[in-house]
Amino acid sequence: MRLDKFLKVSRLIKRRTIANTVSEMGRVLVNGNPAKPAKQLKVGDIIEIEYANRTEKYEVLIVPSGNVSVQEAPTLYKTLD
Repeated sequence: MRLDKFLKVSRLIKRRTIANTVSEMGRVLVNGNPAKPAKQLKVGDIIEIEYANRTEKYEVLIVPSGNVSVQEAPTLYKTLD
């Protein structure tokens, strides 16, 4: 699954267009490297999202084949310290 789609489906970022913009700005890292929106994710990848005043890290646990429900979204990733 593409990075931008995963960010939207997992609800880490609310809209896919915003996920695209943030990725293009270089504020999303996958395994420590800046990632384009089309980057294909796999289980075990580490996603870092740089916000204005903090950085959040997540580990991909499940790569869904399509959309998931609101209740299932938090099970797709694990928050890292």
